[in-house]
Amino acid sequence: QARLVESGGGLVQPGDSLRLSCAASGFTLDDYAIGWFRSAPGNERKGVSCISSVDNSTYYADAVKGRFTISRDNAKNTVYLQMNSLKPEDTAVYSCAAGQECIYYSGRYYLDEYNYWGQGTQVTVSS
Repeated sequence: QARLVESGGGLVQPGDSLRLSCAASGFTLDDYAIGWFRSAPGNERKGVSCISSVDNSTYYADAVKGRFTISRDNAKNTVYLQMNSLKPEDTAVYSCAAGQECIYYSGRYYLDEYNYWGQGTQVTVSS
């Protein structure tokens, strides 16, 4: 059964770092563009970052540019989101999804289609 599983969330203080993992089973992650998204209580899900399936180009929302880094480890069939200098406003449920390509919309990056979704992992940044 093909699926995505996120992990690595937790409770951290402002300024701390976390690395989220998006592990695939049942399909090859490198064949897909992968997007990270987040949803805070009362807010719609928004694109955070995306890595292309064509040339591994990376894209970031302005709110996280310079602090977050998306990357692939094909040997582990996993995509990571390294999050540094975390802020309270980064608090959200973070989810990953697989699609065909990253697309730009309204200041953020999304996927052109959503073939697989993970269940999400909670990130809480609080002092």
